[in-house]
This record gives sequence, C-alpha cells and structure tokens, in this order.
Amino acid sequence: MKHEEVEAEENVSTVVQFVLLGFSDLPNLQGFLFGVFSIIYMIILIGNSLIIIITRFDPALHKPMYFFLANFSSLEICYVSVTLPRILFSLWTQDRSISLLGCATQLCFFLVLGATECFLLTVMSYDRYVAICNPLHYPLVMNPKKCHQLAAGAWLGGMPIQVGQTWQIFSLHFCHSNQINHFFCDIPPILKLACGDTSAHEVSVYVVGMLFAVVPFMLILASYSKIVLTILRLPTAQGRAKAFSTCSSHLVVVVLFFGSASITYLMPKSNHSGGTDKLLSLFYTIVTPMFNPMIYSLRNRDVIAALNRLLFK
Repeated sequence: MKHEEVEAEENVSTVVQFVLLGFSDLPNLQGFLFGVFSIIYMIILIGNSLIIIITRFDPALHKPMYFFLANFSSLEICYVSVTLPRILFSLWTQDRSISLLGCATQLCFFLVLGATECFLLTVMSYDRYVAICNPLHYPLVMNPKKCHQLAAGAWLGGMPIQVGQTWQIFSLHFCHSNQINHFFCDIPPILKLACGDTSAHEVSVYVVGMLFAVVPFMLILASYSKIVLTILRLPTAQGRAKAFSTCSSHLVVVVLFFGSASITYLMPKSNHSGGTDKLLSLFYTIVTPMFNPMIYSLRNRDVIAALNRLLFK
C-alpha cells in the first residue's frame, strides 16, 4: 500500500506536460480540419480587422456604439488567437503535447478574455439602452471619457479573479492521466485529471461563472427589456424597425456566446462529456467570432456604407 502511494506521488511530480487529444479521434480528417480551421481563422482576422479599420478611419462611425464595436472586434481577434493557432499547429504537425506552463498560460488568457467579452457585451447593451431610452442625454452620458473608462473596465475587470482561478486550478496534483480530451486547455477537462476531491474547485468555478456570465447576462436582459418597451412606444413603424435593427445583431451575439458558455461552465463536472464540451466550445471560441463581423455588418447600414467607401473610394 505504501509502495503504491509513493508511486502515485512520483507520478504526480513527473507531470510536466499534457497531451491535447483534440480531434485525434478523426485521423482521416486531419488535413480537411486544418483547411477548414485555416479558412475560419482568416475570415475572423480579416472580418474583424475591417471593422476596426473602418470604425477608426471613417468619421461617420466616430460614435460610442462603433467605438465599442471596434473594441469587441479587437477582443475577438485576441480571443480566437489563444486557441486556433494551437489547434492548427496540432493538426499540421500531429504534435499534441503542451507544457504545464503553456497550458496554464493558455487557460489564463482564455479566461481573462472570456470575462472581457462578458463585460464588453454588457457595456454595449448599456450603450444601446442609453441611446434608445435616453436619447437626449446620450451625448452627455456616453462622452469619450466615459466610453474609455467603460472599455478599460471591461478589459481589466476580470483579470485578478481569472488569474487567481488559473493559479488555483494548476496548484492541483494531476495523477489520473496527462491526456486532455479537448482541443485547448479548458477548466472542465483539466479538473477531470486532478487527484482527489475537486468539489471545492467546482464550486469556485460555478461562483465565478455566475459572477462573469449570469450577472452580465441578467443586466443585458434588463437593458433590453427596457429597450423593447421604449421601441414599442415609438410613433412610427420606420423608427421601430430602425431601433430593432441596431439591437437585434447584438442580441444574436449575446445568445450565441452566453448560451454555449453558460452550459459549459455551470454544468456539474459529472455531466460533462468530451464530445459535448468540444461542440459547445466550438460555438463560443470559433463560430461566434467568425459570425460577429457578418452579423454586425450585414444588419448595419452605417457599417455597410463605410465599408463601401473604404473599398470603392
């Protein structure tokens, strides 16, 4: 018995790297997946970069709404770059190993940027609330200083807690296996590899998930409930259609992101399966950032007009 404990301790101490299984269960599709993810990555980079460029250089888009949209596009580029290059590397080289420090770094950036996305989507809904429900006070409330403060708060607000959560998770001992059944270092599959009882860590993840996902989502719902009531009271159908069009794209992004992320992080560890985690993660790490530029540009006449001015100047 003592020999088994010593051997287990030795195994724990020798875990210096993990193996990201990713899509290794699809050996005949590695080249196809590499091509698909490469195209998706290019779409995300080009689409979001175009939004950043036109909101920066087109005077017609120098408004708070487009300032936050540019921040959101910058965030999406950073967010997807935490995971997709690593996926492409694994698919191309078939080298799925990642060091303990590399895994912790990836998870930390992923969590920090994920918290930023939750907060930034909340800020964007607040911007729409002020613009539609208090239009006369909008220039005063959403002045440049206030916009920069809100953006800085969104980018930095979740950093201390998420860095602490990453440190807490990687202070665990890992003895079950070093194989992570995922395509990047995420909390649910990492906790499955930890020794002993991880219930306290699961509660911690749940509490942080409530703080960074559920609370912002409820604030967004509160904002949009007031927005909808205000829109319904507008005198003309044209005014109602225009107001709905500026908000519907944001709501689509909110539902896609918060829906898939909440299921992943608020579901008990016993209910997690590798396939489900991968599918849900694809939505909020890759699919949503890919569709965001399309959602915002195709439903926004100002963005389309600015893009036409840029391309056909």
